[in-house]
Amino acid sequence: MTDDSQRNFRSVYYEKVGFRGVEEKKSLEILLKDDRLGESHLLKFMGSKLPDIEKLCTFSQRFPLPSMYRVLVWKVLLGILPPHHDSHAQVMAYRKDQYSDVLHALTVVRFISDATPQGEVYLRMYQLESGKLPRSPSFPLELEDEVFLAIAKAMEEMVEDSVDCYWITRCFVKQFNNKYRDALPQLPRAFEQYLNLEDSRLLSHLKTCSAVSKLPYDLWFKRCFAGCLPESSLQRVWDKVVSGSCKILVFVAVEILLTFKIKVMALNSAEKITKFLENIPQDSSDAIVSKAIDLWHKHCGTPVHSA
Repeated sequence: MTDDSQRNFRSVYYEKVGFRGVEEKKSLEILLKDDRLGESHLLKFMGSKLPDIEKLCTFSQRFPLPSMYRVLVWKVLLGILPPHHDSHAQVMAYRKDQYSDVLHALTVVRFISDATPQGEVYLRMYQLESGKLPRSPSFPLELEDEVFLAIAKAMEEMVEDSVDCYWITRCFVKQFNNKYRDALPQLPRAFEQYLNLEDSRLLSHLKTCSAVSKLPYDLWFKRCFAGCLPESSLQRVWDKVVSGSCKILVFVAVEILLTFKIKVMALNSAEKITKFLENIPQDSSDAIVSKAIDLWHKHCGTPVHSA
């Protein structure tokens, strides 16, 4: 048996017994060597630096991040923390102070209270820092506000600490809107292209039902599947988004259609198809994400570390 075959066999075995990503975790620990400071595990590479950001992005593109490292890696990739771990404590102290100051300001002007849902608190903080706070909290929310709330609600399930959760949500949304601004309008067309390659008959059915233009693209490509997939599956998709690929969203959408092909083919109207896709069963989510990542690698290639 070749080394690759042995590795593939071990990976499949580990996944079956509940230890997904054992070998990938070992690889990340080689790349990101442990260094203790107080009670925290800080990651160390080449002296006092975290690994080259490009290599860290590449690793995140190739493998799912182990949960014990996800928040830290996301904070580095989103620019919340600098690559130099010696500065982490000081920078996070500044982040916490800023969080507290903004929270206090919103409380003083009575935009939030102890009864305000946490996701809405994060939204108002984001609006204030972005210069977009409305004159009254009773003003109706804009579409972009609804998107922020959906992402914040999902992020709350992934990130325990409220300060971390706010900063990651804030920077995730900001990165997504800025970095992918030009690519986002192209995602529905890319979805149609790849679905045609994978199952042209299924695409033809969508066209016959006039459903292609009415699919839940906002849920998929603006909310990044927040509210569609459970957070335990969604975080593996967001690993790829945070590390540089919004195209993974296209393949998640394609795989959802492929997974529920029989159900979709049995529906004969755009409204019924869209309603079903907005509320897909949750029990297949892990498999959907795994297959979507495989499709993404199949069509877009597997990133490799640069020398």
